[in-house]
Amino acid sequence: MAGRFLSTVDRTIFGMAPLAPNGLYDITGFQMTNLPQLITRQADLVTFCDAIKGAPYVAVDTEFLRESTFWAKLCLVQAATPDHAAAIDPLADGIDLQPLLNILAQPKTIKVFHAARQDIEIFVSLMGKPPEPVFDTQIAAMVCGFGNSIGYDKLVAAVARQTVDKGPRFTNWADRPLSDSQIEYALSDVTHLCVVYERLQAMLEARGRTSWVAEEQRALVAPETYDVDPENAWRRLKTRTDKPKFLSVLRAVAAWRDREAMRRNQPRNWVMRDDVLLNVAATAPKDEDSLARCRGLSKGIAGSRAGKELIDLIREAAALPASAAPAPVERRRADPELTATVELLKVLLKRAAEEHGVAQRLIANAEDLEAIAAGDPTPAMSGWRFDVFGADAKRLTEGKLALAVSGKRVLVFPVDPDQAAAD
Repeated sequence: MAGRFLSTVDRTIFGMAPLAPNGLYDITGFQMTNLPQLITRQADLVTFCDAIKGAPYVAVDTEFLRESTFWAKLCLVQAATPDHAAAIDPLADGIDLQPLLNILAQPKTIKVFHAARQDIEIFVSLMGKPPEPVFDTQIAAMVCGFGNSIGYDKLVAAVARQTVDKGPRFTNWADRPLSDSQIEYALSDVTHLCVVYERLQAMLEARGRTSWVAEEQRALVAPETYDVDPENAWRRLKTRTDKPKFLSVLRAVAAWRDREAMRRNQPRNWVMRDDVLLNVAATAPKDEDSLARCRGLSKGIAGSRAGKELIDLIREAAALPASAAPAPVERRRADPELTATVELLKVLLKRAAEEHGVAQRLIANAEDLEAIAAGDPTPAMSGWRFDVFGADAKRLTEGKLALAVSGKRVLVFPVDPDQAAAD
């Protein structure tokens, strides 16, 4: 991907001196089109979006609050291209983000985020769908060998040789006016992100791994990733029983909690904690007195409008036939007989991750290893993962591969299972 930073990146890749005299990447050349660093007027937003329209990529970040709400409160949006950068105040009077949303909807412009999930969730609520295509630098960094879920400040230090000022990170972004240090911090998040993106993109292309990242990031733009349908809320909860009546009541109670949390705009656990919800679903109280006796329930809720609505929903759900109950969420349980195989797969996974310079977690997780040991299908046995790890994992479980230790190295070598059995 060509861009203003790429010559700087190339200098680093090939051992040339960096452009800036202090040995850091040059991030001072952004043109603001005569706009203020903080955009608070619609006319300035329109001018900025006109300037970045058609850019090959735009780096995006947000500042929001969610500690006491169900819906995230968007307080600031930062955007940068190779030539322009700005922080946009969505709380300013008269600001309509539609010009920026139009940019995010452009299919030829890559939207670059770091740890994109929460940012994309905000834009889904504004746009009705995820922005596409996206590039998550945290995922790309895992493919490039920077470890599991590396933080933004550490990635900037490793790639852009810059130090991120953490001071303003935990300030109240809803307070106005914003300070100069807050604005500077917010802008640096996206200007550094441009450098990080181009560097990682160059690394991926050099290693032939661009398609790996594209495969990993499909889930980020899948609509189901951001599903907030209350009827599906029960799927997030870990249960110990799959009895139809329990699942029917659980679905009803979880949906009620989500609707109530949305109505109040409060976190789910402020309405009802998970453990209390599971207890209510298990006991299925049929009246106000039995609901009031449920431990952990807020005082007075049983006799309230919401409590009466909940009791009616529980009664209806408990009366449903077993055939109307939701299908249990399939969760793999560890098989003690496969423990030794799983442990060998862990060693093989660690070796594969080190050999290929990819984060272990991106290749396979504990559930994947259990599935491989049991001979069940899993994403770790397809695509690039199969080439990096899955093929050897399959041979190991078939008795066609052995592990050995030489000094500090783990070695693998082929085995003839028939000969091994004869021995």
